[in-house]
Amino acid sequence: MPPRKKLTAAARRAQLIEVGRKAFAKKGYEATSVEEIAQRAKVSKPIVYEHFGGKEGLYAVIVDREVELVVALISEAISSGSPRERLEKAALVFLTYVKDHPDGFAVLTHDAPVTATRGNLSSLLNDVAERVGKVFAVAFKQAGYDARTAPIYAHALVGMVTFVGQWWTDARKPPVEKVASHLASLAWMGLRHLPKQPTPITKRSTS
Repeated sequence: MPPRKKLTAAARRAQLIEVGRKAFAKKGYEATSVEEIAQRAKVSKPIVYEHFGGKEGLYAVIVDREVELVVALISEAISSGSPRERLEKAALVFLTYVKDHPDGFAVLTHDAPVTATRGNLSSLLNDVAERVGKVFAVAFKQAGYDARTAPIYAHALVGMVTFVGQWWTDARKPPVEKVASHLASLAWMGLRHLPKQPTPITKRSTS
């Protein structure tokens, strides 16, 4: 039997990232060990440490890649088109990501190391909402609204789409295209009739 061909450093790193993604997606960060990742990759534990410095280093690389992918997809989706088209495209690309990258989405929605500054669903939402908020701010200013309120609506939209995405991973129906259309319609009807100076329906008593 011929000896197994040794992987290049780049190929080994890519293999460990793929193995780590699957392991973290299945069990979460805390329940996954370096030993388990090494066993899955059929390498020794020192190899994992050599490439990533440990479990947290590997996790950080995986999360950074997933976050960058999601942010890039949504940023491109909201870069052109009418406001309603941008809403629907943003919802669709995120839900498509959930469908096509279930392991990546699972990593983002699982637990993260306590020391991580980036790597959980909250940090992802903030990254994406910041991009969406900039687009909203421009649109609000053009329409005569207070652009400073754009982050409120951006975070609301991103949070809504994300949690629907979590629900969809279990339901798996209807198709993501239809789900995105429903979300865009809901968001658009609210934004379309948005008052320029919203006031509370009930005011707190001062007595």
